[in-house]
Amino acid sequence: MFRILFRLYLVTIVSFSAAIYLVPDLVVKVFQERFVTYNLDYSRGLQTLIVKQFHAVPTEQWPALAAEMDKDFKPLHILLSGNDDASLSAEEQQRLQRGENVVRVGDWGWRTLAVAPLDEHTVVQMVVPPDPLDVNLLYWGINVLIGATMLACLLLWLRPHWRDLERLKFTAERFGKGHLSERTQIPASSNIGSLAHVFDTMAGDIENLLNQQRDLLNAVSHELRTPLTRLDFGLALALSEEMPQASRERLQSLIAHIRELDELVLELLSYSRLQNPARLPEQVEVSLDEFIDSILGSVDEELESPDIVIDVLLHGQLERFSLDPRLTARALQNLLRNAMRYCEKRIQIGVQVYAGGCEIWVDDDGIGIPDDERERIFEPFYRLDRSRDRATGGFGLGLAISRRALEAQGGTLTVEASPLGGARFRLWLPTSGA
Repeated sequence: MFRILFRLYLVTIVSFSAAIYLVPDLVVKVFQERFVTYNLDYSRGLQTLIVKQFHAVPTEQWPALAAEMDKDFKPLHILLSGNDDASLSAEEQQRLQRGENVVRVGDWGWRTLAVAPLDEHTVVQMVVPPDPLDVNLLYWGINVLIGATMLACLLLWLRPHWRDLERLKFTAERFGKGHLSERTQIPASSNIGSLAHVFDTMAGDIENLLNQQRDLLNAVSHELRTPLTRLDFGLALALSEEMPQASRERLQSLIAHIRELDELVLELLSYSRLQNPARLPEQVEVSLDEFIDSILGSVDEELESPDIVIDVLLHGQLERFSLDPRLTARALQNLLRNAMRYCEKRIQIGVQVYAGGCEIWVDDDGIGIPDDERERIFEPFYRLDRSRDRATGGFGLGLAISRRALEAQGGTLTVEASPLGGARFRLWLPTSGA
């Protein structure tokens, strides 16, 4: 709010100040003749009285009379000079020589000098001095008070806007984190009421679409499991009977495809459950070194080549850390399986705990991931061109599940180039309450 208020106030006060100092000068220049005529009329009576005072005494007494009047008229100055005085412009000198009065206009159209001829060569000047410092300070004080009043008015005007905008921002953040039922609750009378209504309508449509998608995914996945289990059981029974070797191999191939479908259904169910915002992650304190060791043990049997080496780098003192063991283990297992598919000979796992959270990374020495593909690989069912083969590519859900599992805990999962030459998947989990 204060940033918006500051910018709005800055624009307003700069515009106001520029108008205060530029507009009067412009108006005075455009209507110069009218201001001069007005001030001539305004000062004619005083100039006539001063001239009469001088004409009432001999010429040789004029300097003494000017000094006396200068003292009496303070802070105005009464001066005697010739009508060809260098401080007067050529136009002013000509008017005085014709016997006319002269008035000089300054800021805001105020009179700064009034000159009246006494004879053919002598004139009397009435000089209006600039305001003293204390009066100038009072004027500046008035301007400051005007600026403060404008600030208070802007604050009062901006406060309901800021409150509603903050509510809209909070709702958008909550909605983005998966709380699909969140709405702004901003009344239509608000200045952003129409915007809030459009947002709420959009949020309702998105919630309905996502709920329908999730329900459909759950229903299809559950319904597929039953016939797949029956097929698997029936083919296994058929495989136990005597049959030619070729038929047995075909049945075994069919069983493998059915189990692959069953694995896909399980992945779909896992992904669907992670999309449910109502499910809160667990927070369990674990020993990180033991946790990493258990994950390595769970995927050890899946190593396709005994030549692949998995290194573990534990940086610093690893304290116990609070996380969701099931979700985090699932994410790391998927990352390790991904590394096993594409590495050459080496995988490296690093762990480091900071004040704000825990960082875990998985490196491999494979061919890496192109820069323009590094975000797309986390999309469901997206697989790189080189991984279209089912033997290595999987279903394209593993990385999507890993990212969802971390985001459910407030963490992140990113990918970058690895020092080993392949890809580095960087996992970040914040400290509880951070």
